[in-house]
Amino acid sequence: RREILEALSQGDLRSASSLAVDQLGLLREGWSYSIPAEGPQVLIFHTHSCEAYTPQGEDSYEASGEFRTLEDSRSVIAVGDCLASALEEMGFEVLHDRALYDYPAYNGAYDRSGAAVRQLLEENPGIRVVIDLHRDSLGGRRTEYLLPDGRRSAQVMLLLTTGENGLYHPSWRENLKLGLELQNRMELDYPGLARPLYLSPARYNQHLCPGSFLV
Repeated sequence: RREILEALSQGDLRSASSLAVDQLGLLREGWSYSIPAEGPQVLIFHTHSCEAYTPQGEDSYEASGEFRTLEDSRSVIAVGDCLASALEEMGFEVLHDRALYDYPAYNGAYDRSGAAVRQLLEENPGIRVVIDLHRDSLGGRRTEYLLPDGRRSAQVMLLLTTGENGLYHPSWRENLKLGLELQNRMELDYPGLARPLYLSPARYNQHLCPGSFLV
């Protein structure tokens, strides 16, 4: 944590929230939770499960909408599979929910995914980290990152929420502590990989677990 605190840059966070945030203070406090030794610890899901990518060459899919597909091997669900495998290689026990919440109807996806997350947390009380993994979409802008070994990656953006305007969200500071720690760890290890963390006054189901964030 000391290295992370030393690497902290005030430019690492963009906020649409009206609430004052002391990044350094939150990082010094640290996340108040710990990962249990047994049982599922991390939940990955996709509110917009059908999000897909610009087809290139033979990497194509049957579209279910604009840049959307029901082929889970070609959608953001496949990215979730990769993330789950990487975390499992690190020793975490991961639950990857591959259900569709934005098909056949897009509207109401957060209500449907929230209900599923609530049930999964009840069934797996040891889960401490909940990741809603999305595909980015910037209207043609490139967010490519070149790794030190020459490999190419997409940049990563973390979205955290405060739940303003009467939205129930008592643990938003805990979520933000974890998000800031991840943000600054990425910046420390791979400068430029992470776009600035975005703090939204919305909620996006992050009130369901004090280790929630959207990627």
